[in-house]
Amino acid sequence: MSGARRAGSPGRPSGHRSRKSGAADRSRVDPTRRAAYDVLRRVGEGEAYANLVLPPLLRARGLAGRDAAFATELAYGTLRRQGTYDAVLAACVDRPLADLDPGVLDVLRLGAHQLLGMRVAPHAAVSSTVDVARAVAGAGPARLVNAVLRRVAERDLAAWVARLAPPYNVDPLGHLALSEAHPRWIVEALSEALGGDVDEVAAALRADNEPPEVTLIARPGRSTAEELVAAGARPGRWSPYAAVLAGGDPRSVPAVREGRAGVQDEGSQLVALALAAAPLTGPDAHWLDMCAGPGGKATLLSRLAAARGAGLLAADRQLHRARLVAAALGDPDDAANPAGGRVVAADGTAPPWPPATFDRVLVDVPCTGMGALRRRPEARWRRRPTDLDALLPLQRALLHSALEAVRPGGIVGYVTCSPHPAETTGVRDGVLAGRCDVEQVDARPLLPALPQLGAGPDVQLWPHRHGTDAMYLALLRRLA
Repeated sequence: MSGARRAGSPGRPSGHRSRKSGAADRSRVDPTRRAAYDVLRRVGEGEAYANLVLPPLLRARGLAGRDAAFATELAYGTLRRQGTYDAVLAACVDRPLADLDPGVLDVLRLGAHQLLGMRVAPHAAVSSTVDVARAVAGAGPARLVNAVLRRVAERDLAAWVARLAPPYNVDPLGHLALSEAHPRWIVEALSEALGGDVDEVAAALRADNEPPEVTLIARPGRSTAEELVAAGARPGRWSPYAAVLAGGDPRSVPAVREGRAGVQDEGSQLVALALAAAPLTGPDAHWLDMCAGPGGKATLLSRLAAARGAGLLAADRQLHRARLVAAALGDPDDAANPAGGRVVAADGTAPPWPPATFDRVLVDVPCTGMGALRRRPEARWRRRPTDLDALLPLQRALLHSALEAVRPGGIVGYVTCSPHPAETTGVRDGVLAGRCDVEQVDARPLLPALPQLGAGPDVQLWPHRHGTDAMYLALLRRLA
């Protein structure tokens, strides 16, 4: 549960509610709640991502400190637990939720999160949310919001779950889907990936609902983790280049502001480091990042390659993403800052490079993003099981192309930010079943500090086990 203070809103007395009408009434709407509402609307209407919308919105409205923290928790928490709150609201509204105006439904969700997921006094949560409803939708919808939220406030979250969720001893996955706010198909996929251990499934779901900390990466040759720690971060758990910020704007760290460090989850760092550390036979001069956008892993690999006298080719099918990679890598011709990498806009399934060209290949395939739900809370409600129908053939085609691109004796790292078995072992096994020129390499010895890596030879990272995104890595060696 959030640590937000018990108050009507940051910066005004608890429970204060304007008695005026019209423009004067709307002008008194709590700016933190209005900011959270606007984030939800942009996510719902434009399929934007909250982590991209919220920071510039906070800056534009001059919200900082406790106000920014309140707006962030209200927006992110509402998006994370949207499924649970919709079940509660459906029990309190006398019509299907689909019949409500989408903006009014978002206001109700914000109120439900304050009542059930934050330490906000009930009268303050209801009155301030009604103020938002009146400002964005008018007096009639505001009366509806007032009535519905008063019904929501009759029970706490545990009581609503007890009333609405299937009994745990009858349908544990269904109970967890509602209580931990995940679509059932995602809960079932996690259960399959975790061998049916319901307790661990619950731990994985809870980890998805915890706001992640900001992990930084010191770019090799340009910064160090020690420099980031000296600037106020703490050391990362696993990667020698990682440091973790307790809060605040990453750009307050000089190395980040100057481009010598960046923001990158430790799981993403680890899979790139494992590929770079995998043993090879023969030369080690030409590396490829086949789906490189927006450039985090490519930047790390390019620095590691340059330190060995190797070069990286980074490719992405979309031109705008290739440009992001180029910006992240910097100038490859700058002798004072050798990036060790070049960028091309190219489709990895129909590549311009000849077969058997590279010594190391990273293929971080497009996926459902189930491994980063804690960072993109809206994704759990936006994705559908049918998305796999398009993703799986693409993932198989990209892995097959990566295996064609690597020379005999070289290594391919198949990576996806998902623990869904169809996207991980399913793709790996499906591609390998049609080839006799590939062997699997045990990735676990390349990550010796990490516990609970399973039976191998592949590696699945987990937020609840390792504190990282749920990254999957399979290392594959091309045979002669």
